[in-house]
Parts: sequence; structure tokens; C-alpha cells
Amino acid sequence: MPLTGGDDASPTGGAPAEAEHGAPARIAGAVAIGGGLLSLAIALVVVVSVTLRSPLVGAAGVPGDFELVQMATAVSIFAFLPLTQARRANIVVDTFTLRLSARVRARIDAFWDVVYAAVAALIATSLIGGARDASASGTNTMVLALPISPAIAACAMLAAFLAAVAAWTGLRVWRAGGAA
Repeated sequence: MPLTGGDDASPTGGAPAEAEHGAPARIAGAVAIGGGLLSLAIALVVVVSVTLRSPLVGAAGVPGDFELVQMATAVSIFAFLPLTQARRANIVVDTFTLRLSARVRARIDAFWDVVYAAVAALIATSLIGGARDASASGTNTMVLALPISPAIAACAMLAAFLAAVAAWTGLRVWRAGGAA
């Protein structure tokens, strides 16, 4: 069964059944759950902050809520990307490749997975440098004075994991080669 989307999708979410197996996919699932929990927590902070600011309550909102939202949103987005890649659920425009053989399409898909891995690795490298610089300079948020380097470092680790997952899916797609 090919590892591309479309009719080969599993009944549980549109992802190919093969892509849901393997350690990288299982780890990506756990990481995405963590990202979801983080998103829920930050949504709760926003609800509490807005409720406190309402005319009925008349209190100040949660101090630094926007700082928490910014950092948590960045981390949660990076937490979802590896699972999306493991399931090969990214948007694909295949207008020009529909008439190619399954094998050629698989090779093209594998190539782009490797390119995605390289870009994610570049992003991870840049984020590592950013975390190092933020830590060395003692950069903190304005209201809560939280150090920003841990959030940047978390994004760097998640981007590195995304790179590994993209390389893994590229290898799987290449090996499958469009075989049914």
C-alpha cells in the first residue's frame, strides 16, 4: 500500500495505515498530545484572563497572559508538526503528478520529505543558536520576567524531531516505491 494520502487512507483519520506504525510515529503522537494539553492550558489562561477583565468581575486579567500565550503557542505548534508528517497529512498539491506512475510519485514524495527534513534541521539549528543567545543575554519577558530561552530550546528540540520524522517518512516512502 502506498504511503501517500487519498484512497489509501486509514479509516481513523485520513492517514495511511502504515504511517501510524513505528517508534517515530508513536513518539510523535505522544508529543502531539503534550502539545494539545499545552494548548488547552493556554486556552484556560486566556478564558480566565478575559473573565477577570469583564465588567462583571472588574479585576485585572492574568498578568503576562500574552507572554504565556506567545511562548506556549509556538511550542504547541512545533509539537503538532511531527505527527502531521508521520501521518503524511500535510497539504499536497499533485496537479502535475497525477498522471505519473505510483513509483515516480513515491520518489517525488520521498524527495520532498527529505527537503522538508533539511529545512526543519536548518530551523532547529537556528533555534538552538537563538536559545543560546537568549540565555547568554538573559533575555526575559517584559511583564513576568520569564526567561525565553527554554521556550526557544523546546521549539528547537521539536524542530529537530520533525527533521528526524520527515527523514523517516521519506525513507519509508522511498522503500515502498508506490508498491501496492
